[in-house]
Amino acid sequence: MKVAVVGATGMVGEVMLQVLAERNFPVTELIPVASEKSVGKEIEFKGKKYKVVGLQTAVDMKADIALFSAGGETSLAWAPKFAEAGTTVIDNSSAWRMDPTKKLIVPEINASELTKDDKIIANPNCSTIQMVMVLAPLHKKYNIKRVIVSTYQSITGTGVKAVQQLENEYVGIQGEMAYKYQIHRNAIPQCDSFEENGYTKEEMKLVRETQKIIGDKSIAVTATAIRIPVVGGHSEAVNVEFSNDFDVNEIRSILHHTDGVVVQDNNDTYTYPMPLFAQGKDDVFVGRIRRDESQPNSLNMWIVADNLRKGAATNTVQIAEYLVANNLV
Repeated sequence: MKVAVVGATGMVGEVMLQVLAERNFPVTELIPVASEKSVGKEIEFKGKKYKVVGLQTAVDMKADIALFSAGGETSLAWAPKFAEAGTTVIDNSSAWRMDPTKKLIVPEINASELTKDDKIIANPNCSTIQMVMVLAPLHKKYNIKRVIVSTYQSITGTGVKAVQQLENEYVGIQGEMAYKYQIHRNAIPQCDSFEENGYTKEEMKLVRETQKIIGDKSIAVTATAIRIPVVGGHSEAVNVEFSNDFDVNEIRSILHHTDGVVVQDNNDTYTYPMPLFAQGKDDVFVGRIRRDESQPNSLNMWIVADNLRKGAATNTVQIAEYLVANNLV
């Protein structure tokens, strides 16, 4: 399997390479791809060194699969060129997610939608992935009417520049700013730019992508996305209203038996998900599961996942694994 990683020198690209190695994905030839300024640099994969190539060179090398994490503009311009060359693209940017002709995939939920004809496949937003991993099995059982979510998002979702800003502020160095404000000892109620309706792009991704992945536009979703000075992963306070009543222990049981979800929910032992412990792990962690006593058929949960792993790189590699296992590439 000839695999290209587009954006190989970026934060998510590096994790993609790590996940490919950890999961023993059948890479026979690796093609690390990055912008012109990185061409010629060497990266290491499974003890072997590979030279970074440019986008056109990578297209010409006709990879079987290309994992993209190089931003929306690059994906819009180059994913079709890779696809025309016969490469199946799995794209981690927002470029193709809401395109009605493209599939938006979380393998545990809707990988069965994929066919050989899908040459550009969209990977959802990190905050959406972890939420739908928990919501999808509950929707099947109780039918979700409405979701209210507040996210507390890691600076790693912004990238290396944001990590550097926090590190600088922590030691009192004035440096380049990824955000308009100090992030150290702060919470910024803005993830991404604002849309005309007053919500940020990140908040609207949670609305639109949730409906598309679960396949139900009747699910009402409203979101507030907040950036906090954390590295390990994104956290979400999620309130769900169902059409049907539920038993809290049954909810726990359903989630306990859901692939990729780990229930951490014991008040007696102070067991609940935290980004500190989610970092570097592929699972989605859920806890603080309790009935909303102010509203019928409603539930509160706390959901945490490493946004660079299941929220990005791991989900992308899992899509690739499904394609290989089902002879779709």
